[in-house]
Formats: sequence, structure tokens, C-alpha cells
Amino acid sequence: THDVHHSVDDAPYGGGPGMVMKAPVWGAALDETCTPETLLVVPTPAGSLFTQDTARRWSSEEHLVFACGRYEGIDQRVIDDAARQMRVAEVSIGDYVLPGGESATVVMIEAVLRLVPGVLGNPASHQQDSFSPGAERLLEGPSYTRPPSWRGLDVPDVLLSGDHARIAAWRREVSLQRTRERRPDLLD
Repeated sequence: THDVHHSVDDAPYGGGPGMVMKAPVWGAALDETCTPETLLVVPTPAGSLFTQDTARRWSSEEHLVFACGRYEGIDQRVIDDAARQMRVAEVSIGDYVLPGGESATVVMIEAVLRLVPGVLGNPASHQQDSFSPGAERLLEGPSYTRPPSWRGLDVPDVLLSGDHARIAAWRREVSLQRTRERRPDLLD
């Protein structure tokens, strides 16, 4: 910052509670960081909803920059100015408000990174996840590993059968059931 108090925020014009992050501070930071090829992501509860499809699109981006506001957010002029120089996406991770964009950014980064080739050890790891293109918009079913019995709870017999067709049918049925119970909106 360039003022004597090194302040990064100030009271909002028009009154109201909270503080707004100042345009000169953010403008200088973005000028140093961004290029015309940058996709600037601004986490905000007023943004479009971040989804698995969003993560998939962003996984092929060469330069993502996240601008995390605090409290009442970033002066709108920063976003408007950035949109004259690069692509800008104002994005929400859900219908709730956080004190800042940092935790929302961590959620988005993790969702995007696991889709970048070479990040996961097995490239097929994300292909059957909930919301994956081949998953028919179904939630993924439960996962099990060794031992086959633990505290009186057993792995379903079908998973131990070695019959890949039966296993696939079971997984699909369990996914349908889980989706009906937890997210029926996905089946509409």
C-alpha cells in the first residue's frame, strides 16, 4: 500500500457495515500477476455456482489467479477493470457466506487440481467420481478395502465375488439409491 497507514480496506461508499478492500491495492497486485491469458477467479456468494463441470473446464487453463476478498469483498472497480484486460469469473461454492474467499479457493483448487493430468497417480481415479461425465449425474457409492470384516461389518459379498458385471451392476444400483436419498434433484 502507499498510504501512511498501509491500509488495504476502507468503509463502503453509501454506508453500511464492514470494510471493502481498496481498488489501488488490488489493481497493483493484479497488474503484477496477471496477463491477458489469465482467468481471474473471484470467490463471492454473488457469483455463479462452481460445479464439477467448472473444475473440468478450468483444469485445462494455463494461468488461474484467485482474488480472495475479505468481509464486504473487493471494490467492484477492480473486477470491472480486470474484465477489460482478461477473463473474469465471479464464482460461489454454495448458498452461504464466508468471512473471506480463501477457504472457497482451497475447495476450488483441490477440485481443479485432481483433474489436471499427472496430479493423481492413476488417471482413471476421477473418472467414476460423483458428477463425472460417465457417472450419469449419480453420486458415487461407498468404498471398501481390507479387511473383509471389521467390527461386525462386512464388505458386501458381490465386491468379493470377482464377477465384474455383477460388481458394476451393484455399484450402479447403490449409486442410484444414494442419489435418490441424498440428491434427488440430480435425477430430474
